[in-house]
Amino acid sequence: MLGKLPSATPIVANRDKADPTCPSGTFRRVASRQKTDDFCFTPRTTPTPNPPLPIRRPSRAPDTTKSTMAARRALRSCTARSFRPSTQFAAQTCRRTFAASAVRCATTPTGNRETHFGYETVTEAEKQQRVAGVFSSVAESYDRMNDFMSLGIHRLWKDHFVSSLNPGATNPPGRPQRILDVAGGTGDIAFRMLQRAHEYNGNPNVHVTISDINPSMLAVGRQRSLSLPASHQSSLSFLEANAEVLPAAIEDNSLDLYTVAFGIRNFSNIPAALREAHRVLKPGGVFACLEFSKVDKYPLFNAIYKQWSFSAIPLIGQLVAADRDSYQYLVESIERFPSQEDFRDMIKEAGFDVAGQGYEDLTGGIAAIHRGIKPL
Repeated sequence: MLGKLPSATPIVANRDKADPTCPSGTFRRVASRQKTDDFCFTPRTTPTPNPPLPIRRPSRAPDTTKSTMAARRALRSCTARSFRPSTQFAAQTCRRTFAASAVRCATTPTGNRETHFGYETVTEAEKQQRVAGVFSSVAESYDRMNDFMSLGIHRLWKDHFVSSLNPGATNPPGRPQRILDVAGGTGDIAFRMLQRAHEYNGNPNVHVTISDINPSMLAVGRQRSLSLPASHQSSLSFLEANAEVLPAAIEDNSLDLYTVAFGIRNFSNIPAALREAHRVLKPGGVFACLEFSKVDKYPLFNAIYKQWSFSAIPLIGQLVAADRDSYQYLVESIERFPSQEDFRDMIKEAGFDVAGQGYEDLTGGIAAIHRGIKPL
């Protein structure tokens, strides 16, 4: 039986013994009683084990709950300041530093922030350029394509949108009603506004400005306006402008009604556009938006609608306008646009009062009308 000796000490069997005839450091193994069977050997040693590594115990993470909550409160304050309307191209944004329990408002140049172009993630500047390319490409066929895309229903939606706003019905005698129709290039909404005010309400004291960032769309609108009655033409003007940074010519608290139909989903920075709408409207002025929306409340209808949108509309774009890619983007932009509830909340965050649920679904939610009122 082998006995365990201290570290680095030879392990020697009880039949093994030191022998002066063996080399130094070796022992003689007595294998049997026959002397001739004896032999010299080097004993096995047990190495000294390395000392154990120190055990690192995880340090307890600091409790950041209070500091995080403080940072969030500061963020809300910072955000409120940064949402103040500004005509600068650099919009204020807030950056959080929870580790230091600090929040600072910083100026981020417009164009460097990320947004979406359909399903692609791009910078705001790139989206603006690409959207401009899309609408320059489809300007001539845009209204015709809307008929194909919506099976003509968009005309009913627009008629209902304008009649619900009823321009020319409420402005006091002698005071003109000023309306800004944003992203209104081809004039579809503006012309209906003037017709409603002049012919239905008998009030010619209404002026509509068509604003669009795309000169090609404005050119189509100008050409179409030539067929309007002279009284309508005198109540109409055109303005090439970015809805996210409206020009100084549109002063603070100067408009009675701000409309945008099927355009806001193409903006690079929707919150900035909403803040600009709030800035230029008078207290009590109305923000009104008609936009494609969600039909999630009706799963079967939603499935059919999406199949139509993603399969038929790009194909129609190819056949009618020879431009499949532009209409593929338009479909994707509809899918990416916020839900009715989320967009309503964005309108509230811009400073508007919203009555009731804040929106009206059209055709099961394919489109929706949103309204906000600037507080008095």
